[in-house]
Amino acid sequence: MTGQVTLAIIGGSGLYEMPGLYDTQEHNIDTPFGKTSAPIVVGTLEGERVAFLARHGIGHHITPTEVPYRANIYALKSLGAQRIVSISACGSLQEEFAPGHIVIPDQIYDNTHKRTRSFFGEGLVAHISVANPFCEDLSDQLESAVSLAGGVTHRGGAFITIEGPRFSTKAESKTYRAWGMSIIGMTASPEAFLAREAEICYTTMAHVTDYDVWHVSEAPVTVEMVIQTLNKNTTIAQEAVRILASKLKQERDCDCAQALATALITRKDVIPTETRQKLELLIKKYL
Repeated sequence: MTGQVTLAIIGGSGLYEMPGLYDTQEHNIDTPFGKTSAPIVVGTLEGERVAFLARHGIGHHITPTEVPYRANIYALKSLGAQRIVSISACGSLQEEFAPGHIVIPDQIYDNTHKRTRSFFGEGLVAHISVANPFCEDLSDQLESAVSLAGGVTHRGGAFITIEGPRFSTKAESKTYRAWGMSIIGMTASPEAFLAREAEICYTTMAHVTDYDVWHVSEAPVTVEMVIQTLNKNTTIAQEAVRILASKLKQERDCDCAQALATALITRKDVIPTETRQKLELLIKKYL
């Protein structure tokens, strides 16, 4: 059994109400970027310390734009999290990704416009590499776990993030399809980019709830439709998390843990003291 958090799950508040999770503790963490969406629940699952964070707060009261993404990732980093699995709803932009299926995408298109996308600034510049925004190694492990849990799984595809909170118009949906997008959601950005800056492996278990609004033979997406599909898939998601925890590699076979090594460009002697202190958790091994 490991002592610190090795795996974090960002999703709905009901995910941690699962068999096999014990010795749970609730953490209320203040960060330099404010409070997290909700208290972080940490428990032991299959010998691993696993953290659960409700992205939209308990009772789902935070819009996708209002999610405190930086606080959430920073807090998970402070708990020692090395890997994050995001569990989210998405709309399908391709016929083969049917409602009820699970997609583990390999690309993101950020179409948001109101969100802070980086920890850096205020005198310290970093240009993080996100050509491949999802950790391939963690995605491999998640794909195996979801398949073993009985989910219909698709690996790969471009996940477009829109601002929300409204759903797409038909014109928008058809445009995203023409661009080659595979699935659509509202929270992958900037979460994945912040995780990379924090040198945490990140992947997404995207649950297809609908065909967005482009599909002429399907009804337009509604909140009720999304909730019904998510409820059906909760058991699969919980079982996939349990399997992932039971088989989680102890060593990380990827470059995520050194993502900042070639990203920091500001000369050390000109970095403001306040900024150094604010970002110490992320940068101390390099400065």
